[in-house]
Amino acid sequence: MTTSAESTPSAELAQEVDRHSHLIQRLIESVEQVVVGQRPMIEKLLVGLLSNGHVLLEGVPGLAKTLTVSVLAQSLHGKFSRIQFTPDLLPADLLGTQIYDPRDHTFNIRQGPIFANIVLADEINRAPAKVQSALLEAMQERQVTIGDKTMPLAQPFLVLATQNPIEQEGTYQLPEAQVDRFMLKLRIDYPHRDEERLIVDRMATTRPKTHVQPVIELEEVAEARGVVDRIYLDPKVRDYIVELARASREPARLNLNVERLIDFGASPRASINMAIASRAQAFLAGRAYVTPADVKEIAPEILRHRIILSYEAHAEGVTSDDIIQRILDRVPIQ
Repeated sequence: MTTSAESTPSAELAQEVDRHSHLIQRLIESVEQVVVGQRPMIEKLLVGLLSNGHVLLEGVPGLAKTLTVSVLAQSLHGKFSRIQFTPDLLPADLLGTQIYDPRDHTFNIRQGPIFANIVLADEINRAPAKVQSALLEAMQERQVTIGDKTMPLAQPFLVLATQNPIEQEGTYQLPEAQVDRFMLKLRIDYPHRDEERLIVDRMATTRPKTHVQPVIELEEVAEARGVVDRIYLDPKVRDYIVELARASREPARLNLNVERLIDFGASPRASINMAIASRAQAFLAGRAYVTPADVKEIAPEILRHRIILSYEAHAEGVTSDDIIQRILDRVPIQ
């Protein structure tokens, strides 16, 4: 199926997409002044930013996950917080706490690092369950409760979290409820040879460049989000999105032969997030309409942490990405 630009979005919307996508291109160029060879990661982080969705980055140490998030935050005229998650971290270290003032016998709230526009949760799987629960409210409700007072978080508010997939000592598996709050889960891979050579040229010094100047105002991010919400999503593309999510729950209907490998499929939240993120993907491509290719591009990042594999799948070395590829190969595009 193809969706033509002429039959769907207005010329005015196409012009707005073109104007605002140039702003986002400036953001990409700003990040790439420091980060080399991670263009897919940068673009998917921007999908999260434009979609108002949190992002979980998974990869071995040394792949510039923390650096990329830090430079992206610097490129925005907003507040950035970096929280190093450790086993002894307490909820108050994240959210803030009440401080007693003996002069007037009252409690004042001292806000924690969660009160920022972009929060880097570094090695998030090292924090215990109490901290994960405290973070859950902030991610889902975008508010924080300290004592008897509930406070809204700044907008935009985005949690960009990293975790190491190979080191298990001193880590806690993230609860399924919290993992599901991340719109995207990115798998970060090694750079290509030429990219790694450029990394050595740029970073092999005692004082590598790690800072950039802000290039985008938060108001411009809000305006770009408004344009993303208006990106045209054809009913047939919506049907395709729903079928992808349902295929993970009803694989037998498509003869995928993976029923024994899946304990639980993706929930309707996956369908919602695919629709939102595919609009952002189209926006990054400079289009005012979504194509099935946009959905296919973003589907693995939406689905990989929402398909719960069975013991048999783990025993056979089958990954959620393997299942997703089968689904993408078999679900027809209307």
